[in-house]
Amino acid sequence: MRKLTYFIACSLDGFIGDPSGDGSAMVAFVDEAYLDFLKSEYPETLPTHGRRQLGCDDLENKRFDTVIQGRGSYDLALEEGITSPYAHMREYVASRTLTESPDPNVEIIGDDLVARVRELKAEDGGLDIYLCGGSQIAGELLDEIDELVIKSYPIVYGTGMPMFGSGLAITEFTLDGVRTFGNGAVVRTYSRKR
Repeated sequence: MRKLTYFIACSLDGFIGDPSGDGSAMVAFVDEAYLDFLKSEYPETLPTHGRRQLGCDDLENKRFDTVIQGRGSYDLALEEGITSPYAHMREYVASRTLTESPDPNVEIIGDDLVARVRELKAEDGGLDIYLCGGSQIAGELLDEIDELVIKSYPIVYGTGMPMFGSGLAITEFTLDGVRTFGNGAVVRTYSRKR
């Protein structure tokens, strides 16, 4: 069984971006040491165009071979003219409004996201599944998330888009590891307590 991992950046107060979802304030904390960590541990989480710019497009996927993201996250790439932001993986976009994919590498999941994720998790072999964002699909998929990798940056938004856009759903996870960086970032890894 493959795992679904919510690998997400957030502020100290648990927001993945401002009220519109813009998390660009966190980019300032991606220094050389932190980027080296991402390239060595989670290279596939770097978008394809970013990997090319950084000269690390040849890095093999280590943890994930499939990515799922929401329409809002996908729209950020589309605004830049990028139709396949994670071309080095199988790409899925959860959207009830985007009916046709602008790229043959991107499959749109319009209905029953949970059922489709369960199918992906049940596939034999392969690496795990990267839940890239957004808040609403993370809330919808909370019961399917097996692992959290939370990259916390030393900033406070005060208000914004929460990590999970859902109602009250108390869910317990077990802390597996913590990694700290000189830039103030902390990466915490949790596994779902079942």
